Amino acid sequence: MNKSQKSTQFLFTIPPLKNGEFEAIRSLIYKKSGIFLGKEKKILVRSRLGKILRRRKIPSFKEYYKLIVGDTTGQEFTQLLNAISTNFTQFFREREHFEFLKEVIIPNCSQNRQIKIWSAGCSSGEEPYSIAITLLEKVKDIKEWNIKILATDISTRVLEKAIRGFYQEEQLATLSKVTLRKYFLRGNGDWAGYYQVRPEIKKMIEFKHVNLLKPFPFKIMFNIIFCRNVMIYFDRPTKEDLITRFSQVLVPGGYFFIGHSESLMGIRHNFKYIRPAIYQKV
Repeated sequence: MNKSQKSTQFLFTIPPLKNGEFEAIRSLIYKKSGIFLGKEKKILVRSRLGKILRRRKIPSFKEYYKLIVGDTTGQEFTQLLNAISTNFTQFFREREHFEFLKEVIIPNCSQNRQIKIWSAGCSSGEEPYSIAITLLEKVKDIKEWNIKILATDISTRVLEKAIRGFYQEEQLATLSKVTLRKYFLRGNGDWAGYYQVRPEIKKMIEFKHVNLLKPFPFKIMFNIIFCRNVMIYFDRPTKEDLITRFSQVLVPGGYFFIGHSESLMGIRHNFKYIRPAIYQKV
């Protein structure tokens, strides 16, 4: 970058986000993704989208909105979601869920030797990889099982990271040294301080771009659905609709996992409470 380019970049000031512009943007996000942004998110939206305006020299949020709605490829909206979405996760987050999977669900599936699991809102891959590791630790004759792990997210940015399976050492702090050696490859040289998920783990998982607001693009009946810390972004009608559709792709007696900060209270559903954040289809 030469001096003139640098000076132009520093001269660019993020424009104010007017109320009408914010309303238009958040309405578009809700309509297309189901994500509800309250009025208190205006500063956050300006900050995150402002980086796009600065990088691309877009003069106003009004012009950026026109660019998004005029893009027939959907790439502009995808970039918008990538900028807006928050993706905090870690390996074996809410460990009680993985203990329940290991000690209750897997033994119950041992007779048929078949288990199908959906990680809905998989973020950068820590959840589906944790599921795969749990299965490998528990199922000794795993090659004789029919196992499917589907991992989906609306953000293409985090999906790309999940597919690569590269993680910084500090992101793996919740894992034991034994687990690291067994299921990850340690980076060297330029990749020192990084670990990559072993190929045999990656092969267990199918990553797919899915917008949960739209009809599910598959016809699979699952034994388990993980949808944790995703519905906190949705309003009640969107939650009820999504939970109904989740139920339709769960086998009778299938399990539904949500985040510990979430609840099905006040929402119509056909699940029974099992343990905190664990439900079973009636």
